[in-house]
Amino acid sequence: MAKKKETKPETKSDFLRRVLTKNPNLDHEKVNHRWVKEGHPGEISNALYYLVRRELGIKTEWVWVQEEKPVSASASGEVYQFKITLLDSTPPIWRRIQVADETLDQFHEQIQAAMGWSDSHLHHYRIEGKLYADPMLMQESFEELEYSDSTKVRLSEILPKRGGRYRFEYEYDFGDSWLHEIQFEGRVPVEAGKKYPICLDGARACPPEDVGGVWGYQDLLEAISDPRHEAHQEMREWVGRKFDPEAFSPVGATRRMKRGLPNWRPW
Repeated sequence: MAKKKETKPETKSDFLRRVLTKNPNLDHEKVNHRWVKEGHPGEISNALYYLVRRELGIKTEWVWVQEEKPVSASASGEVYQFKITLLDSTPPIWRRIQVADETLDQFHEQIQAAMGWSDSHLHHYRIEGKLYADPMLMQESFEELEYSDSTKVRLSEILPKRGGRYRFEYEYDFGDSWLHEIQFEGRVPVEAGKKYPICLDGARACPPEDVGGVWGYQDLLEAISDPRHEAHQEMREWVGRKFDPEAFSPVGATRRMKRGLPNWRPW
């Protein structure tokens, strides 16, 4: 008799997709109640719950955390300057920003805001061959991939202490795989009267979420720029008729950086 094929255990993400697709109004507490009731061990984190909701397109009423005062610069009176470039984008999509010393997790928020992403997908860093991520979001693979905790490691711990430029990689959305080169350009003296973080410069609009990565974005641009393209009308409606791939404002990017991302954490 043929051996019965073992069924792969349902992951927390798969469970969330299943129950939230059927009932998007289930809150975090009810979702965990169902998780336990079906005989699964442990519990589902608040972070994963909201991440899957975003993935499924379920709208959430967020509470925005506003900064009443500027982010303080380092004790040495310096801020860090970076150039962020979306790899394989042609012509290049990039931003130049200045931030105070902060954790890699907080720096992720600055990247998202400066680039124009919506923080709707997972992310991680690769620095000197080592991966860094938020353990709440990557809990299913955190130990397996030997991640370091990005919520505890600060920029000052990874950047060179003296001179010299330094590069590392940031990846957003493991499906579309938006790879960014983060180039540390050095320490810059704090300017009196300036409030940090700041986006100094950049070029071109951020690609739309879920467009299919760099290559899917190139296909989109071809379609919307050519009225004779067979997908022109469809893509124009999908991306929005006001979308301009050349549009970028450092003032708008700075505003987003100062506002920050929605606070999804339970504390």
